[in-house]
Amino acid sequence: MRRITFDLDVLRTFVTGVDMGSFAKAADRLGRSTSAVSAQLKKLEDQLGMPVLRKEGRGMATTPAGESLLGYARRLLELNDEAATAVRGAELAGSVRLGIQQDFGEQMLTEVLGRFTRVHPQVRIEARVARNSELMELLGGGKLDLALAWDNGVAAPHAVDVNRLPMRWIGATDEARLALDGNARDAHEPLPLVMMDAPCIMRSAAIRALDQAGIPWRIAFTSPGLSGVWAAAAAGLGVTVRTELGLPPSLRVLDTHDAPWLPPLPDVGLRLHRAEAELNPPAQRLHDIVLQALTS
Repeated sequence: MRRITFDLDVLRTFVTGVDMGSFAKAADRLGRSTSAVSAQLKKLEDQLGMPVLRKEGRGMATTPAGESLLGYARRLLELNDEAATAVRGAELAGSVRLGIQQDFGEQMLTEVLGRFTRVHPQVRIEARVARNSELMELLGGGKLDLALAWDNGVAAPHAVDVNRLPMRWIGATDEARLALDGNARDAHEPLPLVMMDAPCIMRSAAIRALDQAGIPWRIAFTSPGLSGVWAAAAAGLGVTVRTELGLPPSLRVLDTHDAPWLPPLPDVGLRLHRAEAELNPPAQRLHDIVLQALTS
């Protein structure tokens, strides 16, 4: 059987194109022409002897072979990038103070920070998982170097806009516990809400949307932490509003089938804040790795 040695550069183009949903956009991000990207994809298919992409509507989708290759390609690229970072930053030492919004705590701690620590064992990371308002206070008080937080609408001189994510109505997976009376709107019964303590971006967005739609509501449960909100919503005390990030299996996004009368919600921006315009080398390295993880 012929042995195949994959070109990592070609795999990076393949993964980037699939993630972005467009190989034209991938060409722009990678600094290549669309014809060069097409040539790379043809090379990949020639190596495999089978297609990795198929037409779907106006776009492209992965074939079964492409879907299988995608997982391996991600692992190969991650290992390659980790090795390159380790070699370049072998002498990196010092400390970094990072603040993480609660929605990202589990993912960032296990994935990004774990990888960073393996690559830079001499760098000490002080991580704090907290609410937006606390993170901004700590950052402004010089107690954090970096903070990953939701966009609160306040100008941030040393911040990068990472992404925008849709807010969602969320309720219990268990239909018996889902706190939505099918006749709630007709009977003008207040919608029970499970929310974080004020001030909270998601709480404000939910109340504003309900008020604009003329839907009565009541605060059924509040919590200073996200874990309390998840537990109360899963128990059926009410519905809540968050993004889909870190959603526990006991909760689900509510669609038009569950409650077609629930009003639409806006997107919320995600920012990576820096305490200063110029960071020390360990903080800058972590900044770049976090940004890469969230935008790749």
